[in-house]
Amino acid sequence: MTNRPPSEPESSQRTALGFDEFIAILVAFTTIGAILFWSLSRRDSSWNFNGLLSSSTPSPSVQPNQLLPSTPKVEPNVVPNNILPYSAPEAVVEPTTLPTNSPAPYPAVLPPVLVIPAQPTQLDTPVSPSAGLEPSITSSALPLVTPAKQKSIIPPPIAFNDVPTNFWGRRFIDVLSSRSILKGFPDYSFRPNQPVNRAEFAAIVQKAFDQEPSKTAIAFQDVPTKFWATPAIDRAISGGFLTGYPKKTFKPQENISRVQVLVALVSGLNLKAPTSPNQVLSVYKDAKDIPPYAIGKIAAATTNGLVVNYPNPQILAPNKVASRAEVAAMIHQALVKRGKLEPISSPSIVRRDSLPQASPSASPEISPTPKVKLSPGGSPQ
Repeated sequence: MTNRPPSEPESSQRTALGFDEFIAILVAFTTIGAILFWSLSRRDSSWNFNGLLSSSTPSPSVQPNQLLPSTPKVEPNVVPNNILPYSAPEAVVEPTTLPTNSPAPYPAVLPPVLVIPAQPTQLDTPVSPSAGLEPSITSSALPLVTPAKQKSIIPPPIAFNDVPTNFWGRRFIDVLSSRSILKGFPDYSFRPNQPVNRAEFAAIVQKAFDQEPSKTAIAFQDVPTKFWATPAIDRAISGGFLTGYPKKTFKPQENISRVQVLVALVSGLNLKAPTSPNQVLSVYKDAKDIPPYAIGKIAAATTNGLVVNYPNPQILAPNKVASRAEVAAMIHQALVKRGKLEPISSPSIVRRDSLPQASPSASPEISPTPKVKLSPGGSPQ
């Protein structure tokens, strides 16, 4: 066996820590502890870990009581130029005063926060109580439109099957039928030549005139309370158009004459007789047939354009029974006199200035008549 030199002992896996290394570790831990202690003891917003995690760029450290470099320094109670002139003083928030005896350092003081209201609209502008709404109305882009007055719409006249276009009274009948003053019969006929009785005339007067009652209605013995024309008769009596007969009779079924129609219209319209009635009536060739009680009334009807004579304007025919067409023409002329209708042109309308004077032989002068006591119906007793 060969003698070999003893092998070197294997190096230990654990080497003892040197003195220098121990001092370095101690200093490192001391430094770390001091940093942690210092960081936990101060309350600085710049050490906000949430802000550090959310921000990709580190923000520079801010020393205590130091203003942010990007914010201009603003003195307290000084309103910058960007404050609108009508901003209230309450819009400026004053900074908080730092306590002097606080042991911990306080964060940086931000400049005063300026609250600027949004751009005001027209509604935000204060309005004086005494100021009206005219400025806002004037500045409106849309023009003011005043609603026009509603015009009355007149329906068309009734097309009666027995009133030809060339009939002398067609225009008078059309005007009154379009205003429901005159109506026809169920078979669409007007029957222009049919006579009119006193009750029918009272009904026409009631529809044509809005005369205020001036007399008290009379309870006639021959007019029943439930008679169809009783309200119209009462209105014609109280309006002064018609009168009754003796013994409180009205005779509603009696046909009315042309002179009675004209006398009724003149009385209801309260027209005054001219000073020289005989001279006015000289235009009629049959002036001698006018009843004495009606001379003044017929003269007033002539001067006011109420008389309509067909076919000859110089023939009055006062005692002839009035037809429906003649009543329509005279009622139309009375409404023209009242200003309710527009005048129409017709050769049948008697106008004294346009008619030749009747010859003395044809129409003798009407002598003054003695006073005659008249009945309430307008006819002599």
